[in-house]
Amino acid sequence: MAARSFAIGLDFGTGSVRAVVVDCADGRVIGTSVFEFPTGLGGVIVDAHDPHLARQNPADYLAGLKAAVPGALAAAGVDPGFSRDHVIGIGVDTTGSTPIPVDKNMRPLALDPKWTGHPAAQAWLWKDHTGAQEAAAITAMAREHAPQYLAVIGGTYSSEWFWSKIWRCLKVAPDVFAAAGSWVELADYIPAALAGVPTPGAVRRGVCAAGHKAMYSDTWGGLPSEQFLARLDPRLAALRPRLYDKAWPSDRPAGALCAEWAGVFGLAEGLPIAMGAFDAHYGAIGAGITTGTLVKIIGTSTCDIAITPATGDAPNVAGICGTVNGSVMPGYYGVEAGQSAVGDLLRWWVEVVCGGDEAMHAALSAGAARLVPGESGLVALDWNNGNRTILVDARLTGLIVGQTLHTARAEIYRALIEATAFGARAIIERLNASGVIIERVIACGGIAEKNPLFMQIYADVLGYPMLLAGSAQTPALGASIAAAVTAGSKAGGYDDFESAQRRMTTLADTRYLPDPAARRAYDDLYRLYRELHDSFGGVPDARADVPTLMKRLLAIRERAHGDHTR
Repeated sequence: MAARSFAIGLDFGTGSVRAVVVDCADGRVIGTSVFEFPTGLGGVIVDAHDPHLARQNPADYLAGLKAAVPGALAAAGVDPGFSRDHVIGIGVDTTGSTPIPVDKNMRPLALDPKWTGHPAAQAWLWKDHTGAQEAAAITAMAREHAPQYLAVIGGTYSSEWFWSKIWRCLKVAPDVFAAAGSWVELADYIPAALAGVPTPGAVRRGVCAAGHKAMYSDTWGGLPSEQFLARLDPRLAALRPRLYDKAWPSDRPAGALCAEWAGVFGLAEGLPIAMGAFDAHYGAIGAGITTGTLVKIIGTSTCDIAITPATGDAPNVAGICGTVNGSVMPGYYGVEAGQSAVGDLLRWWVEVVCGGDEAMHAALSAGAARLVPGESGLVALDWNNGNRTILVDARLTGLIVGQTLHTARAEIYRALIEATAFGARAIIERLNASGVIIERVIACGGIAEKNPLFMQIYADVLGYPMLLAGSAQTPALGASIAAAVTAGSKAGGYDDFESAQRRMTTLADTRYLPDPAARRAYDDLYRLYRELHDSFGGVPDARADVPTLMKRLLAIRERAHGDHTR
């Protein structure tokens, strides 16, 4: 019998890093370990005076590597067929865009005692929206002088992305900007650190981060031109040569495990390290994405991923987070969309407003499950952390319409779930209308696995069966698959992603089917949601009948009450 082979997947999330050891034969996780980031609030550095600020301490990333990887390997050691000698590669996924200012020797500035306490010297987490003004200015400048930069990112540059954050740093902390030898995305930094890469210029950058967040494309020679950046600020143009000229898809290694980290892990020096990518993109691979599939990674926020063959021009989908050749798998355009607050929205209501905990989440979910669609008389907007897709506006805020003196907490809880489902439906409608046809939806993440009410509402609102990924850790599994493909079949891995997916991914038996009666009720509510969405979102020629909207909500509520009492 041939020796078994194993791959390690590292999943850097908002509050923790998870390491898994995966059997390359079938994708089974045989060892796992999680390290919670100790700095800040749930791993996030925040500012009570600026709700848009969200940073992370790069020291937490390195501490996480030292704890999580040995922990997962130790857990895998319980399997009698496991051997560290049969680990063939390491893959990495991270949040993004999460750029880190580094010095000329690839050390994050935050690790220098001079900058340790400076917020701008930390990693600028994906959910940092402090660069909203800068994003708007980048969008306006590109529309006038370089519309091609916007065509493949949905037409609007986001405050969550690379250039907005760097430009914001330049404005509010010019000393930090001047001290930075370069900026490196977290998805590129972790593989580079594991490989012992000595300088920013030697980092092999991934096209996932570059194409979706930094306006990179081979079509126009890489990053935005120095001429364009100089229109924003000459100092950004001066930074460009210290960034990178080329970004690569995920079918080649980012480097090889250096002696230092090999010693920490107890693994062989020289193991291939897969190209880093964002959590949702590798999560889509771990969920078994194919053409026609939308993978929804549902967590604090959601990221939606689809792929389409890269046999012609990239599809032009307004308001999304980008269409990038090779960002998910080689040979396909990766199409990214998402919502800025989903799990965070429910947590805000239960834990911040209601002062509850997990028990209250369960109680409100049970109460909400006893309602039928429309019975609460509420409709909400899911913008408490801005709108990522399709409006791309971080300065939009939440809204709940239809409250009375009898409105209960569980009713609002359900209305917030419905709001996120309505936002998801708007995204799917935009994709379908733009030629990226969605035929099935696969969900993954803690909410998808643990909250049947949430999943049933999504099935009823979207009108698609909601399938569940077979793995509870799809981003880490996807990173492991990338490692197995990078290692290749001769080492016990695979020569392409499709072959690896067929062996290493599954779907769960549980699925949620749309209920026709609930679907009809949600069609009525969705029309009201879109009126609010388009009018408050500033959509040109929006047609909202605001004076009658509350009364139409009441009519829906009365009809639902009648249906519920029959």
